Amino acid sequence: MRIGVEHRSAFGRQLINMNLRRRLKEDAEVHTGPLNDILFILLMFFLIVSTLANPNVVKVTQPKSKGDTKAKQTVVVSIDANKQFYVGTMRVTLDELKAKLQPFLAKETEQPSVVINADKTVPIDDVVAVMRVARDLGAKTVLAVDKNGVK
Repeated sequence: MRIGVEHRSAFGRQLINMNLRRRLKEDAEVHTGPLNDILFILLMFFLIVSTLANPNVVKVTQPKSKGDTKAKQTVVVSIDANKQFYVGTMRVTLDELKAKLQPFLAKETEQPSVVINADKTVPIDDVVAVMRVARDLGAKTVLAVDKNGVK
């Protein structure tokens, strides 16, 4: 119930409202159910995105190119500036490359592809050697390049 009282002051008349009803005081609660749902959805989102992302774990400076070809990556072969070969993140020699690529390419039902991620300082002979191994295994090769550097 509200009761209004008129109050006169030096600044004029004012109406003061008084709330005589007692307010019920309840303990404050934080409902964490919706928060848990949101956190679970965010967790699932980042797990899915992290499995789809394919970062270059072997740091190489890629050659520049104007064109861009999209290909499904069956396996990535990286060659760093020190002429070290990697299948995924596993370091291999050129002699071991064919044996290490076979299990990856055997799993692919469609046309398998080998993405070559070579540093721009690597001699072309090393890149061609990887291309020959991939051709012998029946896979097509794609050279990873940096599209941002060429206009």
